[in-house]
Amino acid sequence: MAWRMQGESMMRCCATVLLSCFLNLNLARAQTTGQPVQPNSSCHIEATNYKGWSAQQLSNRWLKLEVVPQNGGRLMQVIFAGHPFLFVNPEYAGKYLPPDPSRWFNYGGDKLWLLPEGNDDEQHWVGNSDLIDDGPYAFRKVSEGRECEIELTGPADPQTGIQIRRTIHLDADSPRIRFHATMRNTTGHVIEWSMQSVSQYDTADPATPSHANRNFWTFTPANPSSSYLNRYHVRFGPAENPAVSVRNDGLFALHYVHMAAELWLDSTPGWLAVVDSSSRYAMVERFRYEKNETYPGKASVIFWTNGPEARLNSEGELSLTSGGDGTPRYLEAEINSPLVQLRPGESRDLDTEWFPTRAGSEFHGVNDAGIVVRSLQAILLESGRIRLSGSFGVFFTGRLVAHLYNQHGASFGTMPLTQVDPADLVVLDTELTPAAKPARISLHLEDENGLDRGSLQEVGVSAVEAH
Repeated sequence: MAWRMQGESMMRCCATVLLSCFLNLNLARAQTTGQPVQPNSSCHIEATNYKGWSAQQLSNRWLKLEVVPQNGGRLMQVIFAGHPFLFVNPEYAGKYLPPDPSRWFNYGGDKLWLLPEGNDDEQHWVGNSDLIDDGPYAFRKVSEGRECEIELTGPADPQTGIQIRRTIHLDADSPRIRFHATMRNTTGHVIEWSMQSVSQYDTADPATPSHANRNFWTFTPANPSSSYLNRYHVRFGPAENPAVSVRNDGLFALHYVHMAAELWLDSTPGWLAVVDSSSRYAMVERFRYEKNETYPGKASVIFWTNGPEARLNSEGELSLTSGGDGTPRYLEAEINSPLVQLRPGESRDLDTEWFPTRAGSEFHGVNDAGIVVRSLQAILLESGRIRLSGSFGVFFTGRLVAHLYNQHGASFGTMPLTQVDPADLVVLDTELTPAAKPARISLHLEDENGLDRGSLQEVGVSAVEAH
């Protein structure tokens, strides 16, 4: 009897081990084939209600994107780690008003427009709430799971001859947002337009929404060979604006103030950054600059600060007006495509990427893997160790790795440093013991799959003086 009980106990034990092995094997197989094994490994698309609008929500473990197809195919909000980036006009929240070219219903969010603007002739887009700005877009879910993608298709606009289609793409393993926009000629004749991505960022004080955020900035690289005086062009607003500068490091910097101004830049590196130093969040928008193409007014990037407008009245006296939309506090970051001629049926694309991340009180540029908040320093100590310090906002989850180079530029290895996540500001303060003395160190980010996402910053190693 005892022997039989021992045998049954052994059989139960073996069965438990086999079951465990089977479950582990299935888990490993799921991981190998890319099947989701936990909620964090996938992204989702679902119909939802956003502020009273019928919306479609794309989400992963970092982000929620609220898209309202009916209102001009707008991406109405981007929420990253609980932080909303975009301006949503409370006056129109939850409303849909049919297109009316004589008015403009500024819902907020992010949308697509056309350039050049104006009412000079048929080759200028009048704007306001016409079919381009406010027409209902058809919605289609393209994919969901390891990657999410939706397609938004607008109506053909008889005034401009353009039909716009846009896809929004979100992966499961990063907060990167990818946009692919297409404008197509639906007429029987040649037309010429530029497509423009227009994003309205909320510049109200997070603590007191009735006041302006005093620590809200935008940046883009100024062109050293710019066609504009002062390396930027004041399209609207005061020519001497103390909120605008080109810094010694070559970055155009705009400090938000509640005053209407429009600033054009022929920036070529292909990025702009919106930095909220009050809440410590940033958004980087990337695009590809086409150096052999013609941009409208030569501008690849445009910034607009909303607020009262300074104008001369009929008596030649300066006055401030609301401009019809001067009360809300927001800033527009605009990316232009080249100006192109389209034959009947032809189309042109505009591809952009957004990277939300954390920020700080400083900003020193954008690199492949993130933003530089406090510049990297590498100091050789008397002990022979290397002290690394700096602060960064990253675009991907993974780990930081130091790449070491000697004085001749030859690599002699890498050293892993720390795990990082876009939702957390990276504050680096560590010491390394390399096998040899490096002359340069480059800080790279390897994502969760081991893919090198590029450098955050590269610096020379400096020696510290003995005390």
